[in-house]
Amino acid sequence: MSVAIVGGGPVGLMCALGLARQGIAVDLFEAEADIVYSPRAIGYAWPILQALRAHGLLDDMIAAGSIEHERCWRVLASSETIVFDHSAVADDTDTPFSLTLGQHLLARVLLNHLERKPSARIHWNSRVSSVSQCGDHVELTIERGDGVETMDAAWTIGTDGGRSTVRRSIGLPMEGFTWDRRFVATDIHYDFAAHGWRSCYLIDPVHGAVVYQLNEPGLWRFTYAEDRALPVEGALDRMPAFLRAALPGDEAYALQNFSPYNMHQRTAPRYRQGRVLLAGDAAHLTNPTSGFGLMGGLYDAFLLVEALGAVVRGEIGEEVLDRYATARRNVFLDVISPVSIESLRLCFDSTNPERLAWDIAQLRERIATPARMRASLWVPAALETPSLLTGRTYV
Repeated sequence: MSVAIVGGGPVGLMCALGLARQGIAVDLFEAEADIVYSPRAIGYAWPILQALRAHGLLDDMIAAGSIEHERCWRVLASSETIVFDHSAVADDTDTPFSLTLGQHLLARVLLNHLERKPSARIHWNSRVSSVSQCGDHVELTIERGDGVETMDAAWTIGTDGGRSTVRRSIGLPMEGFTWDRRFVATDIHYDFAAHGWRSCYLIDPVHGAVVYQLNEPGLWRFTYAEDRALPVEGALDRMPAFLRAALPGDEAYALQNFSPYNMHQRTAPRYRQGRVLLAGDAAHLTNPTSGFGLMGGLYDAFLLVEALGAVVRGEIGEEVLDRYATARRNVFLDVISPVSIESLRLCFDSTNPERLAWDIAQLRERIATPARMRASLWVPAALETPSLLTGRTYV
């Protein structure tokens, strides 16, 4: 029997590729007909690039995306821009930069690699409607256009997002809270550079945003927040007024795509139940201000495929999977969620002038103090869990 992976987003594809690279039979099920475009996750901090290189992906990702040597904060009210230069970690890595790449483009890179693995089978238009534990295997019910069938798998990994069918099938809730606002991610053509803007966290209590230059010329990701009580179907109608107030200059923007979505700080109470494991958004959800959601899911995949591969080969007992589940949940609770909450507060909730002045002073101090700058740029490395087999890390 193979390992079944439910969900064909980047985390599911990464799990499938990681297992297939070990020669393990994998069946990946995705309800959609192909990779779906959505303006969501986009940034990858420098520490994760070493792991992506180890999995043979980095060169293709760089070719499909764009490199950022700086990380910036911009205060909308004063136009002050505070720049963190990745040269502060140049002695620590040969990749002292971050990478910008839409998650659908990452998924395409992963799929291209996965399709070359003979032990992997990819099932599009295949919706897994339930999973059930059956002693030494897991039974999956799969809905396709031509009917319903069942399949047995030795293990099942749920990477099917925040509304995970896999997680619900094994009776696990998502504990935590939903923010009282939603994000609206837009892809717009606009000449930010003409106004001296670069990719940045835009700090403002009303018009805060996360702004990224995409690898298509003139195209930018501009993600802002609005009250969740507002009807979601009116997001497009409200957009022009918000962008008129937030964008520099008064020239017209051209909207290419947009996606309103609710934000959560939630986690499943455990990431393993018997022969079913959870990773990525199926296991934990965070607001995306720090970019730690997808990176956290990829680190789930890196750790899980190594451990599960060793279990499948009989090299280690399955208790290592409990260690995976505990370790990755702790990373969410101790790193991903608190850092993401603090980033959202600074970018979108700086309503106290005294606290904002203190925050800005701290950002300036990091620029003036090389050790503090380096420590700040090392924060994303805390998303990694050392190998459960060797204790090694990628950085």
